[in-house]
Amino acid sequence: MSDKKVKVTLVKSVIGTKQSHRATVRGLGLRRLHHTVELQDTPAVRGMITKVAYLVKCEA
Repeated sequence: MSDKKVKVTLVKSVIGTKQSHRATVRGLGLRRLHHTVELQDTPAVRGMITKVAYLVKCEA
């Protein structure tokens, strides 16, 4: 199992975005603007980050 982590920060509001993109942001554990979470670096998480890349900032 990989111990790699990735930090994801919500930098743009989800207001006016697609419902599925809002659900993805919530699925990542992000609640409010400038909220940062640390997640396992898995292909599933990477895919979610890619889907909402215009809303989040990612640090490896």
